[in-house]
Amino acid sequence: MDIKDISDRYLGRRWDALGLFSGGLDSILAIKVLQEQGLKVLGLHYVSPFFGKPHLLEHWKATYGIEALPVDVRRLYLDMLVAPQHGYGKHMNPCVDCKILMLRHARGLLERFGAKFLVSGEVLGQRPMSQRADALNLIRKGAGVADVLLRPLSAQKLGPTQMEKDGLVDRAKLPGIWGRGRKEQLELAAHFGITDIPTPAGGCRLAEAEPAARYLPIITHMAEPGPEDFSLSHLARQYWAGPFWLSIGRNEQANNALEAACGPNDLRFRLKDVVGPLALGRQYAPKTDAEADAEAWPEHVLADAASFAASYSPRAREEAEAGRPVTVLLLRGNAKSAPPARELVVTPQRSTPLGWTEPKSAALNAWKKRKP
Repeated sequence: MDIKDISDRYLGRRWDALGLFSGGLDSILAIKVLQEQGLKVLGLHYVSPFFGKPHLLEHWKATYGIEALPVDVRRLYLDMLVAPQHGYGKHMNPCVDCKILMLRHARGLLERFGAKFLVSGEVLGQRPMSQRADALNLIRKGAGVADVLLRPLSAQKLGPTQMEKDGLVDRAKLPGIWGRGRKEQLELAAHFGITDIPTPAGGCRLAEAEPAARYLPIITHMAEPGPEDFSLSHLARQYWAGPFWLSIGRNEQANNALEAACGPNDLRFRLKDVVGPLALGRQYAPKTDAEADAEAWPEHVLADAASFAASYSPRAREEAEAGRPVTVLLLRGNAKSAPPARELVVTPQRSTPLGWTEPKSAALNAWKKRKP
């Protein structure tokens, strides 16, 4: 997925422009409008821990006649997300900084592909945070692309670009779409014979309430969160007790996913004699000295986590109610053949001294208000 691994079929061909290509309708139409003028546009499909569907690239090529390559910006994106210069949207979406990051990165690829300008499918007035006229101007300047960026769908509502002045692009043939409706986009899609219309959702998990709430404690407690941490937050039930993070499987599929996600420093809690969920405790480098124990869970945290995880097994609860001991195996790391590090005899409890809680949107809203 890294840009360095691009096939020679892209590097060895002539491209007039590089287009930000999400796979959404606007990005499709922006490229089709220029293709109709005979211009060769290569799509850049940016991939972060929160958006990107590189597995659909061949489908998009076959369906829309648009060639695109995946561009991995996961590390760059996470570095930006911690403190975006222009803030967050309704949830944890840094839309302005996100677009600046992608356009700035895309500009750096122009020479490599021999392309002359960049294309973006933004529509004036469509999104309240990042597609107002002032925001579009801010993005263009912040990314340093004022001289090479064309937004073809709203071209007639925006000032002429250098590409239009030079005659590389025929401005008279560009649309002037604006606002939040989709009528004009659908008419343009019909013009191009597009019948497979993508849904209007943006596809970014940061703009959704539940995923954004799950990401907050990761950003709050982890010194250097990685893409794998955000992926883990989607695999199972999520609970935090201060800086301690526990993921508990809902079914066999989730248990298997947690096994696969287990890292060399992680902990696994597995019931010994009865059927129940796997729980994964993520050990990580803490953000502050006060959280130093997060990297190596203390004894009382191990016992508390084991008791809490066991409470999600009906059979374990039955055993405890009958007065029989419930044993949880504690495994360290991701070695499949490693013996259990130890056995913990516990009483399954949903309400434990540490008070494991699920991430909530209210906590995200409170955190955003505290941000300077």
